[in-house]
Amino acid sequence: MGDGFPIDLVLFGMVAVFLVLRLVSILGKRTGFERPTERVTEPGTPAPGPNLRVVPPVIDAVAEPQPTTRRIVPESASPTGQALQTMTALDRSFDPSRFLDGAEAAFRIIVTAFAAGDRPRLHGLLSEDTYRAFEGAISGRETAGETQRTEIRGLHASTIEHAELHGTVATITVKFVSDQVNVTIGPDGNPVAGADAVTEITDIWSFERDLQQTDPAWRLVAARSA
Repeated sequence: MGDGFPIDLVLFGMVAVFLVLRLVSILGKRTGFERPTERVTEPGTPAPGPNLRVVPPVIDAVAEPQPTTRRIVPESASPTGQALQTMTALDRSFDPSRFLDGAEAAFRIIVTAFAAGDRPRLHGLLSEDTYRAFEGAISGRETAGETQRTEIRGLHASTIEHAELHGTVATITVKFVSDQVNVTIGPDGNPVAGADAVTEITDIWSFERDLQQTDPAWRLVAARSA
């Protein structure tokens, strides 16, 4: 039957057609896990080209609102307000609100540096007399084998309480109201002063600067708790 009909080729052809149809029916079904083919882009976003990968926007988690510090600057008609205006006349770069920015930053740095015994950092922010007082307290802690832990949990308010000018030397007194944790630990690991709890503390600090000097730094000249 060498010249007969090639029945084997027909069978192979039928099998091939069956496999192709079966494959198409399988690939044509959606299982529910496929990504949608449509891509939504923001207005103005260029259409994706062959080398442009479309990435869905990342939505950042909304942070908890942080409490803001209430700042109080005296009225310009008050004696303190008039002193501040005179300071502005002597130094055009002086601004009471910007001063409070720096005062708040200095407050945080000085409080934590004192607790840590960071003498170099304190030295540039304090007057010589004030530095000696702070340094003496730090040395006393070290001699007694004590350590201090201080955390500023919140700064509620900063208020310019008083301002005065002696020649070109300006002094501004600020009241800070803050929540702090202050505890002094003895050599045996037990607290000897303060409390490991949040306490509202009111501090009265005075800063001083010669307005005609090129050095823009205000230095702490007095500090006490109200």
